[in-house]
Amino acid sequence: MSDIPRWAEEDLWRKIAIWVTAGMFVILIVLTFDSVAVITSGSDRVPAYSVINNRIYYRHDRKRGFQVPVIGDEAPLFGKVVTEDEAAEMVSHGKLTVQAKNCMNCHTLLGNGAYYAPDLTKAWLDPAWGNEQSREKMMVDFLMDPETNARTYGTSRKMPNLDITEEEAKAIVAFLKWMSSIDTTGFPAAFPTIRQEGDL
Repeated sequence: MSDIPRWAEEDLWRKIAIWVTAGMFVILIVLTFDSVAVITSGSDRVPAYSVINNRIYYRHDRKRGFQVPVIGDEAPLFGKVVTEDEAAEMVSHGKLTVQAKNCMNCHTLLGNGAYYAPDLTKAWLDPAWGNEQSREKMMVDFLMDPETNARTYGTSRKMPNLDITEEEAKAIVAFLKWMSSIDTTGFPAAFPTIRQEGDL
């Protein structure tokens, strides 16, 4: 018979380690499925892609303590109402273009990326685009030719010309509009939004 107390036996701690690891693995799987359900397009916090057919704006939610996205009346992107499948294709094309052009080397999207250039999470609502009526054209023009349409706001930082086509630029704008509809629980904080029709 061993003089080592049961709580100090190597075999006991090996079994505890195995059970704790197995338990944590199960919890990880459950949390993964829960997270995927929450972040999937069409969920409560991440609207369906066809939200690009609507006006998107933000209102302060007193209960939550920060601004939350509001999906408003019909305001189709580029003046054309699209189906869910067409919207998904357009938004996906925009997202893939953003990835292919390595935009996150300078910009931040949903908290990921760099901080050299403006955060793009709510770029669709940025007051720098002037007004609601000119925004789409200004965004497309800027993306296609950032050198001519640059707005540096007193800095020397300029976006390089990435040879973005008109189709790619429109897809990026669709991606940015969709991304602005995501409830990011107030991120980025204190973001002033463009004045839109119906604002007080």
